[in-house]
Amino acid sequence: MVNEIDNKSIMRSRGHSILMENRTKITITGVVDVDSFDESMVLLATDMGLVTLHGEDLHINKLNLEEGHLIVEGQIEALEYSDGDMFRDKSASIWGRLFR
Repeated sequence: MVNEIDNKSIMRSRGHSILMENRTKITITGVVDVDSFDESMVLLATDMGLVTLHGEDLHINKLNLEEGHLIVEGQIEALEYSDGDMFRDKSASIWGRLFR
């Protein structure tokens, strides 16, 4: 348990960044978890809150939660940050979390 907490502290200390290339590829660091994804939306938790990607033909090319690294490719139409506290309830469905 203590080791798990130490690992999360180390992960959070690495920082958060987003690099988007031509609206077709996005690299995000500081990723803690991917809550849901499909071809039109990726919802993920980062060190700086929830990030929602909207687009078409989205697919996760690389995901490494130990390093906090995510690469998504597809036609990216929007990127949105939100405060993640109200969304972190795992017992709620994705629709319940989105429309609170």
